[in-house]
Amino acid sequence: MIRVALAAAVRTLPRGAGLAYEPKFDGHRLVVVRTAQDVVLQARSGRIVTAAFPDLAAAARQLPAGTVLDGEVVVWHAGRTDFALVQRRAAAASAARAAVLAQRLPASYAAFDVLELAGLDVRTRPYERRRALLVDLLLPLGPPLQPVPMTTDPELAETWYATLPASGIEGLVVKRLDESYPAGRRSWRKLRHTDVADAAVIGFTGTPRCPLALVLVLPGDDEAPVVSSPLPAGLRTEMAAAVATLGEAAPAAATVTAIGLGEVPFRLLDPPLAAEVRRSSARHPPPEVLRLRTGL
Repeated sequence: MIRVALAAAVRTLPRGAGLAYEPKFDGHRLVVVRTAQDVVLQARSGRIVTAAFPDLAAAARQLPAGTVLDGEVVVWHAGRTDFALVQRRAAAASAARAAVLAQRLPASYAAFDVLELAGLDVRTRPYERRRALLVDLLLPLGPPLQPVPMTTDPELAETWYATLPASGIEGLVVKRLDESYPAGRRSWRKLRHTDVADAAVIGFTGTPRCPLALVLVLPGDDEAPVVSSPLPAGLRTEMAAAVATLGEAAPAAATVTAIGLGEVPFRLLDPPLAAEVRRSSARHPPPEVLRLRTGL
């Protein structure tokens, strides 16, 4: 398993000499490994997801053997990246289904680092040099393998931060030009537009086949669990599938206070799941579920 670099959240844009700024795409982290024989696609969790993205695997066969890239897989729809469509691609249950989805929902790979190039490990080289190698490698190939944009100008980065959300960009990632690849460490910094955090999903309202909202324990919140805002249709379907994989959920024996509704029954999950949520404060308004963390 290849350990990827991580980013720590910040609330303001870092400034100073020797910094680089990249757009943060709303997709799934993906490591592309071009071996001597074929291509392996690895998720951040270490799961091998090559079969789910045959279009990216085919494109990656153009890379020199012994090359490893770090980046994000995204699906573009109506001029913006659509995370739900990436989830749909990742959930393909068979090779035939994956091939159909690759035709209907082609994936793109936004590469932001190179770890190995033609058998040479370049992780110890400074980011500035790795970036140059990445651009030289991918620009002649073209889509769907593309280097993410990068600037060292904080004013341009501020403009990106203000204007790119319309394209589905979450924010910015900030890196030091002189830094080696920080595998497994939160050395990079990320600036997002919203207060986004991972929460524990301890249950849900509604039925196993039609979950209506999630019961969450928010990070740093020692009070009672909270109920999310109503789930959109896509997340209801995804949550129902997740519940089915866990087996029979507990009956609606517990209760939780929901804003505007009072005490409502909910079904407990064992073990809990995880979800990424957006919140403006701990409880008002209810947190919005952005996605389930399904292990990809």
